[in-house]
Amino acid sequence: MRIIHLIKGDIVFQIKYGFYFLYVVFTVLYAFVLVILPETWQETVASLMIYSDPAAMGLFFMGAIVLFEKSQRVLNSLAVSPIHISEYILSKIISLALISEIVAMILAVISHHQNLIMVFIGTLLSSFIFSLLGLIVSTKIHSLNQFILWTVPVEILCFVPPLASIFIENQYLMVYPMTHCLSLINGKSQNDLLSILIVVIMLVCLWKIAVYMTKKMWKSVGGVHL
Repeated sequence: MRIIHLIKGDIVFQIKYGFYFLYVVFTVLYAFVLVILPETWQETVASLMIYSDPAAMGLFFMGAIVLFEKSQRVLNSLAVSPIHISEYILSKIISLALISEIVAMILAVISHHQNLIMVFIGTLLSSFIFSLLGLIVSTKIHSLNQFILWTVPVEILCFVPPLASIFIENQYLMVYPMTHCLSLINGKSQNDLLSILIVVIMLVCLWKIAVYMTKKMWKSVGGVHL
């Protein structure tokens, strides 16, 4: 299947350019911090680490990936190939989610997290959302500095409300989709199925936007496949 080959290609790219090495280093550092913390803090701190880094890595790295593909004219080749936009997007978000899940599960085990299944689900959904947001922004930028600038408001919207919900009880914060992502990861969701449903609805909306924006980007380099 084309999608399998695309995912393998993205993983090889990520290994070649140090994504996996970088997260080996980060994982060791995070694990060290968790080990020296009091046990009563470990699960909460691990959840914050997972949400703010491995789960969110797609937002941070998607710009570099797409800019590289633009500079190497990879997108020009993809735009006139039989590859569909949905396959291109899926390969990106799945390959990045793989790194996210590996790091997240290691941190969850070290912190003795009580619900590893919800950590897995929460990290997977969060990773997909952050990667789609990163891809949407990447379709409109032409430099890394521009990408960093454009992602600042996205980071504020994705991180401030969920983090605030830990310290402030507010009904409006609890209907915010990204708050539910963090709640799933830290095991504090009052209704897991409802939280998953809210996050999936947001994910579907972002998917449609990402497909539309990627289609426009592919058109600009010479072709499009639905």
